[in-house]
Amino acid sequence: MKKRVFSGIQPTGNIHIGNYLAAIKNWVALQDNFDNIFCVVDLHAITVPQDPKVLKAKTREVSGLLLAAGIDPARSILFIQSHVSAHAELAWLLNCFIPMGWMQRMTQFKEKSQKNKEQVSVGLFDYPALMAADILLYDTDAVPVGEDQKQHVELARDTAQRFNSIYGETFRLPEPMIPDVGARIMGLDDPTKKMSKSEANPGHAIALLDPPDAIRRKIMRATTDSGREVRFDESRPGIFNLLTIYHLFTSQDQKQIEAQFEGKGYGEFKKALAEVVVESLRPLQARYRELTADPARLDALLAEGASRARPLAEKTLAKVKEKIGLG
Repeated sequence: MKKRVFSGIQPTGNIHIGNYLAAIKNWVALQDNFDNIFCVVDLHAITVPQDPKVLKAKTREVSGLLLAAGIDPARSILFIQSHVSAHAELAWLLNCFIPMGWMQRMTQFKEKSQKNKEQVSVGLFDYPALMAADILLYDTDAVPVGEDQKQHVELARDTAQRFNSIYGETFRLPEPMIPDVGARIMGLDDPTKKMSKSEANPGHAIALLDPPDAIRRKIMRATTDSGREVRFDESRPGIFNLLTIYHLFTSQDQKQIEAQFEGKGYGEFKKALAEVVVESLRPLQARYRELTADPARLDALLAEGASRARPLAEKTLAKVKEKIGLG
């Protein structure tokens, strides 16, 4: 049997090329070799305030983008998290077994809660328990994540081990799956910070649905340095980030890329990169427009995904409740 992969993405902000290159593109590539379950995690999204209409629209948008990028319902399960109630129910059960000390060590909560500590929701603090439930419901073997999410997968694994030690073998122990290259695509305006969906500066990221002129403009204005040599050099984060984007979109060897731009300046390289990004996103954008032109078809695909995920999740939930003595 194939090993099972589970991963999720929040329907907030604008999905950008960092999300695509670091996560979605890898999900698409995994489909032939793994049993895949992908989820639009709208329950995670409401750990911070959301406009209901925007959340609904973004949930549909992200679902359409995943399908347009190549997630194939015939080979993978794709569904909306809140459409399978077992996620929320298992999260509560796991809360009763996760020590507070484990949660207090989670670095992402510390970072996100620094500004408004009094107004931070319990949900944001408890985010890792819901993520653990997402993963453990499906007997997941591997979770494709960026380096910044590795700690959450480790918490899911620790939670599974703790529950298993109390009640006997129940959960499979998941492993994080981190890509070698491109796990952290950095911001175009500040290449020392990871590209983020929540960043307000319009020049920070290239959204998957950006028109060609906007893509060209953002890349031409991207931060580099005072040098001219187009070379993969981590000590020059701006040009290194742009070269990484070029490498991941074209799949060309790094040495081959350096040879291609030897003796050419940053301006010429940026123009070439802009065209690579524009042409790479063109078919994805066309497929997205086709999918979203028929809302009933998109809804049917997502409903089918939830109907396939639900029995898997409910089987695990029933086993957990039986072990605990519920029901």
